Amino acid sequence: MAFNVLLFINFLFFWIPSNDVVPKSIYDFKVTARDGSTIDFSQYRGKKILIVNTPIENDYKAQYRELDALYQKYKGKLVVIGFLADDFEIRPGSKKSPANVEKHYNVTFPLAAHVLVRTDDMAPIFKWLTEKQYNNYEDNEVKWDFQKYLINEKGELVQIFDPTIRPNDPSIVAAIEK
Repeated sequence: MAFNVLLFINFLFFWIPSNDVVPKSIYDFKVTARDGSTIDFSQYRGKKILIVNTPIENDYKAQYRELDALYQKYKGKLVVIGFLADDFEIRPGSKKSPANVEKHYNVTFPLAAHVLVRTDDMAPIFKWLTEKQYNNYEDNEVKWDFQKYLINEKGELVQIFDPTIRPNDPSIVAAIEK
């Protein structure tokens, strides 16, 4: 009897439920948008999803423009979702973007609220994207701003694009049109 009580106390002491549970499916994610509303990934079933960690610095206008052009061109079959993150060091002399990133960069695709993409406290969606145990694709790490993750219409991670690959690159366009 005493052993069972000790076992139970050990269980209670060491079992701490996580607030950052990683869902099994991309469609189970609900994240906070910049405006405070909810981005519910289940609404994107049947579409491709391009998830991008987007910086807050103001010298990346070209990739923001290209992401928005991609979103507009393939709107019926693709959604681009930017996750504002500033896990990477800001270059000396650079300035942070204004509070209204959408207007500053003139983007119409959904932007999620600020998240962490590289630390132990990384957002659950980035755990899903970077760990094979969740994404069933591969273990990887977010290398820099504008790393891109392509999810197919079935909710499967199918391709990861290096941050240096621009949104209008033929490899991204081909993967979307596939």
